[in-house]
Amino acid sequence: MINPIVKTIELPDGRTITLETGKLAKQADGSVMVRMGNTMLLATVCAAKDAVPGTDFMPLQVEYKEKYAAAGRFPGGFTKREGRASDNEILTCRLVDRALRPLFPDNFHAEVYVNIILFSADGVDMPDALAGLAASAALSVSDIPWNGPISEVRVARIDNQYVVDPTFDQLKNADMDITVAATYENIMMVEGEMDEVSETDLIEAMKVAHEAIKVHCKVQKELAEAVGKTVKREYCHEVNDEDLRKKVHEFCYQRAYDIAAAGLTSKHEREEKFQAIKDDFKAQLSEEDSTDEKAEMINRYYAAVEKEAMRRCILDEGRRMDGRKTNEIRPIWCEVSPLPGPHGSAIFTRGETQSLTSVTLGSKLDEKMIDDVLNQGHERFLLHYNFPPFCTGEAKAQRGVGRREIGHGNLACRALKGMIPQGYPYTIRVVSDILESNGSSSMASVCAGTLALMDAGVKMTRPVSGIAMGLIKNSGEDKYAVLSDIMGEEDHLGDMDFKVTGTEKGITATQMDIKVDGLSFDILEKALNQSKEGRAYILGKILDTIPEPRIELKPHAPRIQTLTIPKEFIGAIIGPGGKIIQAMQEETGATITIEESDGVGKIQISANNKDSIDSALNKIKGIVSIPEVGEIYKGTIRSIMPYGAFVEFLPGKDGLLHISEIDWKRLETVEESGLKEGEEIEVKLIEVDQKTGKFKLSHKALMPKPEGYVDRPERRNINQRREGGNQREPRRDNYSKE
Repeated sequence: MINPIVKTIELPDGRTITLETGKLAKQADGSVMVRMGNTMLLATVCAAKDAVPGTDFMPLQVEYKEKYAAAGRFPGGFTKREGRASDNEILTCRLVDRALRPLFPDNFHAEVYVNIILFSADGVDMPDALAGLAASAALSVSDIPWNGPISEVRVARIDNQYVVDPTFDQLKNADMDITVAATYENIMMVEGEMDEVSETDLIEAMKVAHEAIKVHCKVQKELAEAVGKTVKREYCHEVNDEDLRKKVHEFCYQRAYDIAAAGLTSKHEREEKFQAIKDDFKAQLSEEDSTDEKAEMINRYYAAVEKEAMRRCILDEGRRMDGRKTNEIRPIWCEVSPLPGPHGSAIFTRGETQSLTSVTLGSKLDEKMIDDVLNQGHERFLLHYNFPPFCTGEAKAQRGVGRREIGHGNLACRALKGMIPQGYPYTIRVVSDILESNGSSSMASVCAGTLALMDAGVKMTRPVSGIAMGLIKNSGEDKYAVLSDIMGEEDHLGDMDFKVTGTEKGITATQMDIKVDGLSFDILEKALNQSKEGRAYILGKILDTIPEPRIELKPHAPRIQTLTIPKEFIGAIIGPGGKIIQAMQEETGATITIEESDGVGKIQISANNKDSIDSALNKIKGIVSIPEVGEIYKGTIRSIMPYGAFVEFLPGKDGLLHISEIDWKRLETVEESGLKEGEEIEVKLIEVDQKTGKFKLSHKALMPKPEGYVDRPERRNINQRREGGNQREPRRDNYSKE
């Protein structure tokens, strides 16, 4: 019998979120259907009973999938079915993963798979923030060991009011958009973008989010109690030897502490010295303690010793492993235009982290088309982040783009895109290639991206810098340290990775992951204020390298001209089957795009030289201009007939140059004039037929009238000729004879 259990969350604006379990996917360890309006997500979770031997980490896999049928749409492509995950789906997976992962027990190593599927959506409510709630609820109704629940909410600031879980339409008017994940007690994760807001405003938004999350967590606990899953399964994934643990600590701790306090600036040198300590310990062991099982335990125990030594050195002496103070930034050097090919380029190096970034400027044709389930449109600012293995000295093959590249690139993109002026005509692609990495490579991408954009001549509203903040805080201890510009070891062994980007005016993007319980808002505020000082210092280094965007684009960068025309001329410019616009592009060498927007036609002309743009611009202006009688035009002879020539005097507009209007002298044939097809000729518009709209042109009107010229009498009509008989007047020239 189906016996679903349903719990409801009431939102302040009257909307509701329902959590339902016991009806669908009952063979999974846990499954919950979350519904908000007509948006429905099913989250399932399954965990292996035992860990894979030798696993010493949390093998968690989170998948988020949006079904096109959810919005009543067909997938694109030849197969007409969902394929690989989109960037949006990957980013949602990361939001959920980063909130769930820290809450699994340290000694729980069984494979856990979380699947979240969007089955219904009407485009009103945003499903990505509901994914974290759905995943947490599925874990809560399972017997999988986990220290939740958590929830995620989106908070937007609209007209200076904080709105929890805004709709798609509401979000369009927001100047702050952040997603926050938290337990009932603590903030776990923050990510978002904003329009140069203050640190105080960001903290306030996080507090609003946390209050909403507390309600979600309370309802999930009630759901777990109703299902009867408050007791989790037992497991034993680690074998321990406390005597061996003690030996490792006694032999290794002081040696590790001395290296942590030595101020070595090279990551590889520190790694070699730390490895030597472990090797020395193993070398003095007896054969009885040298088994593979003991070796695995030694690696685990030594990692804990190294972590403790690094943390105590910072907490007790204020000394970091590379010798810096807690608020000190690593040495920085920058360079612009290191690459001649791209339209802009820069190198940003901070300590052992280095980004080589390039900028390419393109036209509207280079826009990225977005065709997600609930999001369709085009992107005109792209930022791609590449993290090859050699940047950390790893000897392995480089595969395709992974979730890390998507996530870090998205953060850097959100940091910079708001500083591109509205209506900027170029499509922009920024590519950050990380050549060295020892922490904060995404923030190096932001700084290098600013340098490269200014080198390309992009008129940024304000330059952006970024910094990653860390935290060392032991549970049950009041003492803590906030670290500026963290290295890789401080990220791995520390308790926080808080990335903040912004201008001199305010914050533009942020991403924070917390690995410790009991983090207060006072600590977060201290971290934000310390990051502001660091950002200002880094921004000074950027401006020392290039104070402002270049006035001119690089010589090989495309030039773009835009203009607006009445929409009724769009068809005339495109022509039947695109004939006219294609001919203009072929003749001028320019790329021309046109679209209807806001009731007008918007045209963009791009080319690598001004002559091509001017030529295309003149042709377009010719099409949209209204021919006026008496105006002089430079046209092209398109065809020659026995009675005259047809001249294209404006793009798409032909007129008849009658044989009698070619020259002042009488011509028996057009060939006598010497006119040829394709030849350019100046003509004057002398008449527009009011009934047919045909144009009558004249070339002789632009020539001086010969001296002694006598106008011919107008020809009689057929009735006059009948009255006068069949006699023909003798032929005579128009020139009088003396």
